[in-house]
Amino acid sequence: MNRFKSIIAGVAALASCATAFAAEPAGQPATVYHIKQITPENLVKIYRALGHPLDGKNIAVKISTGESNKSNHLDPNLIKDLVQSVNGTLVECNTAYNGNRISTADHLRTAKEHGYMDIAVVDIMDAEGDTIIPVKNGFHLPYDIVGKNFLNYDGMIVLSHFKGHQMGGFGGALKNISIGIGSSDGKTWIHTAGKTRDTKEIWSNIAEQDMFLESMADACQAVTSKMGPENMVYINVANRLSVDCDCNGNPEEPKMGDLGIYASLDPVALDRACVDAVINSDDHGKVHLIERINSRHGTHILDSAEKLGIGSQQYVVVELD
Repeated sequence: MNRFKSIIAGVAALASCATAFAAEPAGQPATVYHIKQITPENLVKIYRALGHPLDGKNIAVKISTGESNKSNHLDPNLIKDLVQSVNGTLVECNTAYNGNRISTADHLRTAKEHGYMDIAVVDIMDAEGDTIIPVKNGFHLPYDIVGKNFLNYDGMIVLSHFKGHQMGGFGGALKNISIGIGSSDGKTWIHTAGKTRDTKEIWSNIAEQDMFLESMADACQAVTSKMGPENMVYINVANRLSVDCDCNGNPEEPKMGDLGIYASLDPVALDRACVDAVINSDDHGKVHLIERINSRHGTHILDSAEKLGIGSQQYVVVELD
């Protein structure tokens, strides 16, 4: 079903939406901003359009550093102006699988090779261990396990590369704050739906698919509750739309063209809008990404996150020039 309620343009619409947090009254669709051209200037522009600056805060900018030079992680030159405009720290956590980011030393080396250390300080949040934060009335997880340094920040820009994902169907804002903020143990905890946090046991205890997606939603609920939804904003860059995630060191080449930059104060609405943009695209190459999303029940995380009160799948789009 096409969930686009309307497409709004113009300064008047921007002014009416750029208010304090809780901009959308209960029961009202969330606002998702969209700008087609993917440039450093437009990334700053769409952040400002949200009308919710995280001024005066110790701001984390959550990215994916990418597994290899072949991965489709966000270009440091694209995000530099935004990150530096908020004096942000780029944050990540180590992986739970063998690769270029399995240890802090390897991860920092990868971040340096990919150019991120040239634009900002990089904090591997589980470098000194992890911590537990509660999940409230979740599906499977009684708590989430996140990088210890997550607690050092009082504001976060969740800056995600929207694309496919080999396990989740797609990766966007929700994946970035669940798997992405999970420590190595936390990633294992989510992938096994709370069965184990031992990274050595992850692949023999992988959860049934819907349980995995529900556990991701549990982790999102924990992160947003702990940080405070008023202290988080979300931006998805829908470019290099491979069916594979940036955690894949040798991803399949994209079969469809870029869709632009999307931003919202609601991560569920934001990811829903990006999925809908793929579905409604005139690009025939979209069939590959749609198959990846559908074959992994990808939109189940949206349903699950909505049930947990993280956000809404109902939205309106504000088009920016």
